[in-house]
Amino acid sequence: MLGNRSRDSVPELAVRRAAHALGLRYRVSSRPIPSLRRTADMVFPRARVAVFVDGCYWHGCPEHFRPPATHTEYWGPKIERNRSRDVDTTLKLCAAGWTVLRFWEHDDPASCAVRIHAAVHGAFTEAASPRVG
Repeated sequence: MLGNRSRDSVPELAVRRAAHALGLRYRVSSRPIPSLRRTADMVFPRARVAVFVDGCYWHGCPEHFRPPATHTEYWGPKIERNRSRDVDTTLKLCAAGWTVLRFWEHDDPASCAVRIHAAVHGAFTEAASPRVG
């Protein structure tokens, strides 16, 4: 278990490098809402965008997850709790006005960065545009 990193995983670093190359600056491993005990991999506070790069095993990827052969009584519920917490986190952040982006570890980092860039700059564009009515 010690070898499983909670931050700075290889897929997360790849997405961060790609986003940085597009000129994005962000907070790493930060709580979008300080009172909520949930940490996003990348946080853009001004744009209110939270990014999560989820591991296929730990978050139960529908494409790559394979149930463990041993200790299924522990790992099955553990993965389900992770998935439930992911949904709960997304709902709470969205209710607080945040845009939540979730990517799987197998997603292409460059395309993830493009989506992040669009979300961050779309949020700034909406905030800067005059409101009618």
